Amino acid sequence: MAEQPQAETAAEEAPKPRAERKPRKKRVSPKVYKFYNISGDKAERLRRECPRCGRGVFMALHKDRLHCGKCGYTEWLGKKKGR
Repeated sequence: MAEQPQAETAAEEAPKPRAERKPRKKRVSPKVYKFYNISGDKAERLRRECPRCGRGVFMALHKDRLHCGKCGYTEWLGKKKGR
């Protein structure tokens, strides 16, 4: 019996056909609209932006602090205890 020659590298092998998938529709997160108040031609930011990360990264508003989920920066709200 004659043996068939095998491909020497993976690049020489033919790619396997992939199963066809439906194209996904790109959606904008509805939570993004909660960070802005749009009136006329102006958009006002409702949340504070992180001073470390810069524009586009909003800080989460907790009961006693503002916190950046990206870099971990925290600002405490209210009066300091002991004074």
